[in-house]
Amino acid sequence: MRLISALAGILLLALTIASILRTLVVPRGLYSTLVSRLWQVLRTILRLCANPFGTYRAQDRAQAWLAPLMLVGMLFCWLCAFLAGFTLLLYANSNLTWGVSLREAGSSLFTLGYASGDRLRLSGIDFLAAASGPLVIALQIAYLPTLYGSYNRREVEVTLLQSRAGEPAWGPELLARQSLVDTETALPQLYRDWERLAAELGESHSNYPVLLSFRSPQPHRSWIVGLITVMDAAALQLALNPRTAPPEARLVLRAGFTALRDIARVLRFPFDPDPEPDSPIRISYPEFDAAVSMIVASGFETERPTVLAWPHFQGWRVNYEAIAYEICRRVDAVPTLWTGPRDFPAVPIPPRRPADRRPT
Repeated sequence: MRLISALAGILLLALTIASILRTLVVPRGLYSTLVSRLWQVLRTILRLCANPFGTYRAQDRAQAWLAPLMLVGMLFCWLCAFLAGFTLLLYANSNLTWGVSLREAGSSLFTLGYASGDRLRLSGIDFLAAASGPLVIALQIAYLPTLYGSYNRREVEVTLLQSRAGEPAWGPELLARQSLVDTETALPQLYRDWERLAAELGESHSNYPVLLSFRSPQPHRSWIVGLITVMDAAALQLALNPRTAPPEARLVLRAGFTALRDIARVLRFPFDPDPEPDSPIRISYPEFDAAVSMIVASGFETERPTVLAWPHFQGWRVNYEAIAYEICRRVDAVPTLWTGPRDFPAVPIPPRRPADRRPT
């Protein structure tokens, strides 16, 4: 029995250390079973708490607690695993009972020192336990500035997008607003900014998946909705104006679906890495036609008729639509146009456009 306890304790400690290193230390997008299970359990609980209210705002208020609870939950699980592992080792290497082993492991792990004894052969285990507790807490504390630094850089661009694409954001609205206020020349710079942001999202959100659960300060803003908005605007511009569309539109599309695929690999959900250009998409041609009509009515000039632009837009969007919709569903993003269904009852929210107050 003591041999089994020793082996179980060593295995549990090894798995815990591996989980900490995969989540906090290794600079690579590695799958974390702990993060995935915590996300599933906590997200389900929060969604069930918000369901009786039946509104998106209730879901948003509830899901705002998901990321903080995950951070606290990870630390709690790691400390409990260390406590169990060292309890097993102390029990295996002494004549202590389970209760006394647990008490001594807790005393050493949390550096309280009230249960330490004078048994020399257990001192090594006590020292390891005493070092493990502060170390994992220090790593978690050092983890937070990295998370919030990436979060702040992301939210600055999402907030800047509000005046350009509405709230919640939508790709056709982005092009329409630039035409209404004669700022089409600003689109290349916007594409460049979001190309860089897409690269950062692919790196940070795949290395630290808990960032996916950090919500924007305002309920109608979302990083994934913003990325879809910019990519849809670039795809529309390339489809409608192949000769005058800026080259930055192609670059932001490429950076965008590359980042989404990096995140999808870490989350382990399937996707087609090389879809056919004529594969079906979830947006119908009547929806596309209505969006183009709205853009043209705002003064946007087109080189191709809508019917000829449709297959080109389809060929661009098929590269990122399925992954983007799945991420929107998993992070419970604001339900807006062209972003797919959610796990809670929701009607797509169109962007709000401010009234034209120019003097006549």
